[in-house]
Amino acid sequence: MRTMKNWLLSGLLFMMVTTVFSQGKITGTVTDGQNSLPGANVSIKGSKIGVSADFDGKFSINTTATSGELVISFIGYDATTVKFTVSNGGTTDLGTIVLTNNSSELSEVVVKSSVVDVAKDRKTPVAVSTIKSAEIQEKLGTQEFPEILKNTPSVYATKSGGGFGDSRITIRGFAQENIAVMVNGMPINDMENSRVFWSNWAGLSDVTSAMQVQRGLGSSKLAVSSVGGTINVITRSSDKKEGGSISSGFGNANYLKTQASYNSGKLNNGFSASILLSQTQGDGYITGTDFQGANYYVALGYSTKDNKHDFQLTVTGAPQWHSQRSTVSTIAIYQQYGSKEDPNIRYNADAGYLNGEKYNIRKNYYHKPIASINWDYAINETTKLSTVVYASMGRGAGAGATGGIQGKAYSDVIAFRTANGLVDYDKIKAYNSGVPVAINGLAGLKTRAKIGGLYQNSAYFSGSNAAYNPSTNINTAGISQTSSINSHDWFGGVINLNKKLSQTLTLDFGLDARTYKGYHYTVLNDLLGGDEYFDNTNVNYPNRHLTTTYDTDVQWNVFQNKDYEKIAFNSTGNVRWYGAFTQLEYSKDNLTAFVQGAVSQQGFKREDDFVYNTVTQPSLASTDYENILGGNVKGGANYNINENHNVYANAGYYSKQPFFNSVYPNNRSTVNPNLTNEKILGLEAGYGFRSAKFNANVNIYNTNWDDRYLRGNALPTSPTVPAGTTYTELVGLNEVHSGIEFEVNSPLTEKIRINAMFSYGIWEYKGNALSNAYWIADNTPVPGYTATTMYLDKVKVGDAAQMTASLGASYEVLTRVTLDANYNFSNNLYAGINPINFSSPTNKGSLELPSYGLLDAGFSYKMIVGKNKDKSVNFRLNVNNVLDETYIAESRTNIFANDFLSGTSGPTYESTPGRTYNGVADANQVYFGFGRTWNFTLRYDF
Repeated sequence: MRTMKNWLLSGLLFMMVTTVFSQGKITGTVTDGQNSLPGANVSIKGSKIGVSADFDGKFSINTTATSGELVISFIGYDATTVKFTVSNGGTTDLGTIVLTNNSSELSEVVVKSSVVDVAKDRKTPVAVSTIKSAEIQEKLGTQEFPEILKNTPSVYATKSGGGFGDSRITIRGFAQENIAVMVNGMPINDMENSRVFWSNWAGLSDVTSAMQVQRGLGSSKLAVSSVGGTINVITRSSDKKEGGSISSGFGNANYLKTQASYNSGKLNNGFSASILLSQTQGDGYITGTDFQGANYYVALGYSTKDNKHDFQLTVTGAPQWHSQRSTVSTIAIYQQYGSKEDPNIRYNADAGYLNGEKYNIRKNYYHKPIASINWDYAINETTKLSTVVYASMGRGAGAGATGGIQGKAYSDVIAFRTANGLVDYDKIKAYNSGVPVAINGLAGLKTRAKIGGLYQNSAYFSGSNAAYNPSTNINTAGISQTSSINSHDWFGGVINLNKKLSQTLTLDFGLDARTYKGYHYTVLNDLLGGDEYFDNTNVNYPNRHLTTTYDTDVQWNVFQNKDYEKIAFNSTGNVRWYGAFTQLEYSKDNLTAFVQGAVSQQGFKREDDFVYNTVTQPSLASTDYENILGGNVKGGANYNINENHNVYANAGYYSKQPFFNSVYPNNRSTVNPNLTNEKILGLEAGYGFRSAKFNANVNIYNTNWDDRYLRGNALPTSPTVPAGTTYTELVGLNEVHSGIEFEVNSPLTEKIRINAMFSYGIWEYKGNALSNAYWIADNTPVPGYTATTMYLDKVKVGDAAQMTASLGASYEVLTRVTLDANYNFSNNLYAGINPINFSSPTNKGSLELPSYGLLDAGFSYKMIVGKNKDKSVNFRLNVNNVLDETYIAESRTNIFANDFLSGTSGPTYESTPGRTYNGVADANQVYFGFGRTWNFTLRYDF
């Protein structure tokens, strides 16, 4: 028996040894062509054997088979199959296996220039989300460019008035003025007020290779206004692979877009070129918001044979015009032209007809091209110099109304309305030209009186100027269309020296210089039946009678600064910016850390030949530069625990210069006596998980924003305070924004992918503020005025949803046939508030608006064509707000349901039948979001 056992044990041992020695080993490294892909999934096809690549992208897998195929996959990349053969007991090294990004590669642009501060996964310690061109191209459709970010944590995007390009975005509760927007490393926020008007950048969606949203202080080395975050846009590169595309799309409201592009690829002589042209037009979802826009993009590149020098010349622009909805109507008005249960969310109080054609006195027209030259010089293996110089000449304006009729504005809710609520521009023109008309709400026919034998328009609602008594001359005023010109000339450059000091230390040092000249004045567009325009605002040339009008067409030639006859005001804002920055980065094994600092001096100068006499007040007609120093310091670290887990933390402090209108309040040339920098302290920490099947990020943050500048209302009129002579300012206005963010994406199977995010913020004012009063004429304090306390502590910051969540999925039903859907939910949404209105300690805080959820869906089909099967025809259908949800996207007022209808007593809105909508008082001025919209695109890629 013992002998038999020995034989059995010996045989079993022999089989085990034989099995071990018959196994082979396969090794390799998985990369994206630039960087390793830790956690990439490697499996033997047809078996359950699989491993994950380590931190360096290396893998080792055992097999008893002598041949077969490996399947290598990673989130965001196309899976690839590699054949292998291995001898018994041997090892086969497959070398480097490169996965192809399943959308445009971010690394195409990133690796070229150290000017472009793009965050790297598991390395740069900031909260970041990246959206690549494939997703933008596929899902944007008729949405505005910022709306593609709505499924990013702590981002809230709305269409605002609903005109083409009039959307806005907030990040972590901070408005666009406090979000840095960068294009290829260039800051594009307006240098006077830091705003970004997306209608001027509508073409970016066509030429973006990738867009990163860096929430918080971000990774930019420049001293930019990245309080809430940074939107970093990387545009197409001229040396992309050879090919092109032609596409056409159409959608609801007569939306039509055509586009063509071509890339030459990098030629043997080192040159490359890329061009894109497109045109978009439509009627607009909102009544009377028709639009037309074009987009052009030209890029030329050249690389030397030794690859030491790389040059990229880029010119892009998006000339456009669009009619707007600028008047914010009350809920009651939307209901009046719809129904109590179904308000007319498309209603536009600015739209109407004139001479039988659609007419809207509110119109935006602008052309803001930008040209840049990027030069990257690889001095040696450890030293690289990157430079970008850029220029932008913006020309355009926003048109609106000036003056009044019988003391009524054109937008009066009754006076000039047709039965369906549109503006009766024919009636306005008839009255302006002397025809007796019936004005709604006023008894009898009204006939305009002449002044000096002419129908004289002006800026006044009643008389032609202050010498006329409104009570006796109310019949003389008229309404005109005028445009507020906001043109500019802008030049700048950024230079960065990147030096690898050792294997672990890298030093960056650079300079940032910009100069800006903004032209601000008003011109006359349309007298609407009047004979002349009377202007008495220019102290150097008073009592002018004008008849020349100017069209509202887009100016394609931006090199011409036209000489207009100016009315109402004329000022020039000059801004000079000089900055220096440095960064030291440490990277070894699993640890990456950096410390960064930047300093900038901004100089502000104002010129004004309307308010100030150029002879007697030369120092006010053209001021000296008011120079203000600011800057920031940031630091952070990321530690990769292993190939799956990483943690990071960062902190930063900003001393941020005020905007131009804070330096020179009220369009006057005297410097603000309370001028001070805003202070921002940001703290952030996060955790990330990466694997071949599941990616997740969790971030927590806290941002303190102190000494925020805000102008308030005028003091009540009194015998000692004439109307229109004062303004107030808040001192000590502070905010705290803190919260948590979570996002995840995962390919559940080869056919199904999911993505989700959740963010919860607590954005509140901290402490109370004081309101001081000043004279408009010279910005000096009003004598005898006692500062008023504004009770703001714990009041919610408005205008953005403080809780957002989304869940999305895509399913490849058949080969290259995909269905996708995404549900986005917004909660804890508060109305926009004016902190100056919180003078009572018993105030009710911010008005909370109803939560809402939106479902978007799409269908894609890619058909492979061509002799070599290297071309494709792509079909895409998008449906936004599939369920046609009616929701309030934002409110400009803060009226509660339990507020009194009038005064301090009596019935409230909620106690009066029909005076609330979804729990909100119907007197609130709101913008509803869009209902269901759709678009279809057909694209041929070659």
